[in-house]
Amino acid sequence: QVQLVESGGGLVQAGDSLRLFCAASGRTFSYYTMGWFRQAPGKEREFVAAINWSGDITDYADSVKGRFTISRDNAKSTVYLQMNNLKPEDTAVYSCAALYAPLSARVRNIAAAYDYWGQGTQVTVSS
Repeated sequence: QVQLVESGGGLVQAGDSLRLFCAASGRTFSYYTMGWFRQAPGKEREFVAAINWSGDITDYADSVKGRFTISRDNAKSTVYLQMNNLKPEDTAVYSCAALYAPLSARVRNIAAAYDYWGQGTQVTVSS
């Protein structure tokens, strides 16, 4: 089992920045590809970003490329999502997820591929 706890969400204005944190516990963190997903009210969950076990492979949704950066610190069992130039359409509950994929050189952008999920953190961007 892997437990994931997100933090860092909040209410900000358009153009502001936020950094989300996802702390993992329970299993060897470096065995897992980590992803961030978000879900806005009345919408489907959507992929935001993912990073492989070593941090050298990343993927982003087109809607956040150039504004969001995913990173990880395996020594701290934590994955981060730096969000810059936030827009009202970024408003959603952001959840991190873990996919067991040791030494993998690929990342996945499909929610169903992930094994473990956190409870989410709310990000609200006002215009």
